[in-house]
Order: sequence, then structure tokens, then C-alpha cells
Amino acid sequence: QVQLVESGGGSVQAGGSLRLSCVASGSIFRLNTMAWYLQPPGKQRELVASITSGGRTNYADSVKGRFTISRDNAKNTMYLQMDSLKPDDTAVYYCNAEIVDRREVGRWTEVWGQGTLVIVSS
Repeated sequence: QVQLVESGGGSVQAGGSLRLSCVASGSIFRLNTMAWYLQPPGKQRELVASITSGGRTNYADSVKGRFTISRDNAKNTMYLQMDSLKPDDTAVYYCNAEIVDRREVGRWTEVWGQGTLVIVSS
């Protein structure tokens, strides 16, 4: 069994910063692409940023220049550094990963974390 656990959410004033972490644990053979999604209250979940196992990144236009995604493959951990936060960034942030389980290395499974709440006040 593989799971993702996010941490680092909280409340911050506009213009502030937060750093989210996502740790993968369990029967992991390999982590492929990992990503952060956000879901504002009453809205659909949307992609914030993604990062491949080789470090190639992709960002939503709304966070370019403010957020930085990174990962430490040795620690099975992904990060999201969020700077210049705005009230519109308020959401539950979810970690997502394509995980190859040691017990079944021929395929990957998409796994989600439980989410961490970020509140940005004006």
C-alpha cells in the first residue's frame, strides 16, 4: 500500500509565503510524475504544477513566477514553495503522484493525498 501525506498548510496574509511538503511512503518502486492540485471552496480541482522524475516542471499560468515545485527523489518527497500569496490562492492543496508499486512493477497507479488547507487573508 502506498500513501501520500501533505503538510505545511495554514493561514497567511496576502504577500506571505508557505511551503507545502508531500511525502510518499509504502511499497514504492518508483515515483513518476508528481503534481500539486488545488480546490477552492465550491469549485473544481485544478492543476497547480507538476514535476517529472527528471525534474521537468510545468505551472499553471496563475502561479508562474510565484510558486516553485521541486522534489527530492531520495526522500520520496515533493515540495511547493508558494510566495507572494494572494487571497485567490485560498484552497485545499492536494498532492498527486504516479506510483509504481514494488509488488507490481509493470504498471503505475495514480495516488492522491488527503489535502492540506491554505487560507490567504487580505
